[in-house]
Amino acid sequence: MPLLPRINPDVAATPQSKRATLKTFLRKWLKVNYQDLLCMAFVGALAYGIYHSPVIITRTFPITFDATSGDIVYPQWAYPDRGWIIPAWLSGLISIALPIITYIVAQIQIKSVWDASNAIIGTVWSVTLASLFQVTLKQLVGGFRPYFLDVCMPDVSLAKTHNKSGLNGVGFYQIMYTTEICTQPDQSRIQNAITSFPSGHTTAAFAGFGFLFLWLNAKLKVWADHKPAFWKLSLTFIPVLAAVLIAGSLTIDAAHNWYDILGGGFIGTIMAFASYRSTYASVWDWRFNHLPLQETESFRYGFDGDLDYAAQTLSMAAGWGGKKVRLPESSSGPAISTESTLRSGAEEIENLDANTRRKRRGPVGEEAV
Repeated sequence: MPLLPRINPDVAATPQSKRATLKTFLRKWLKVNYQDLLCMAFVGALAYGIYHSPVIITRTFPITFDATSGDIVYPQWAYPDRGWIIPAWLSGLISIALPIITYIVAQIQIKSVWDASNAIIGTVWSVTLASLFQVTLKQLVGGFRPYFLDVCMPDVSLAKTHNKSGLNGVGFYQIMYTTEICTQPDQSRIQNAITSFPSGHTTAAFAGFGFLFLWLNAKLKVWADHKPAFWKLSLTFIPVLAAVLIAGSLTIDAAHNWYDILGGGFIGTIMAFASYRSTYASVWDWRFNHLPLQETESFRYGFDGDLDYAAQTLSMAAGWGGKKVRLPESSSGPAISTESTLRSGAEEIENLDANTRRKRRGPVGEEAV
């Protein structure tokens, strides 16, 4: 698939033709994606609004000392508020920006603007949907962060005069209280301290880097029809390492409980898989998982051996990748190489030089009998 729509090579070098080609592509791109752009903006705004809305749930927490041992109840919420090692905005930026930079740099080899478009949009889909899920759960489920007591600074003596909920000084031995007894003047800090589940850092990291992991596996053909080079396997797991490091930092600064991190990782991973399969032909099927899907036509999984699906990969091993040689299209017979076929990354076999033919679909179903 070309980086931009094909143009006449005789006029390819002129600035006017380049500008015209770019304008043509941008019009097509906006026509295809404008609805998704509007929807992504709406979902992002909705997630932002939910995140900044008041918490409507009331949780209770224990605050007392055991008369015999002197132990504080639930010390896991008494950690100091040290601040985040990686700020929330930086975590989100890294989780989106680094994958996008990877997709753009990879176009030196892949040379497909539609593939770059699908990869970028798929990553944004993944992070945006994951963010909507996690902020909704934060507001409706939430939970106390490990440094909650340090932020809250509870004063048990306020329970008698600050008890609108009726839940202060209740439970076994009347040790359970609500945030009504907190002396923290900054309400935004209290809200942040009671919305621990799930971890937003982890959700964004696994959503963005999870998508990049699947993309690298597909483009490098790590789990495919041949033994890959070790560096390809190693490179594919770098996004996983990045996501785990971001998640792990939250245990160092005591910003989250372990179950907050697991919940965020699960949400982000699910969204990464769902978004990848929505933008590419497969997740694990090595024959097609490197090929971008399009909006107006279905992908040709059941072609009759007339398409070569080896292009648009970073791997050059075992017949994958490489530059295809196109022969002049025949004036006879039906034209199979439509714009949609080219956008999907397939190449018409009859238009390929015999020495460049590599990957074709194997027999499936009744054909294999």
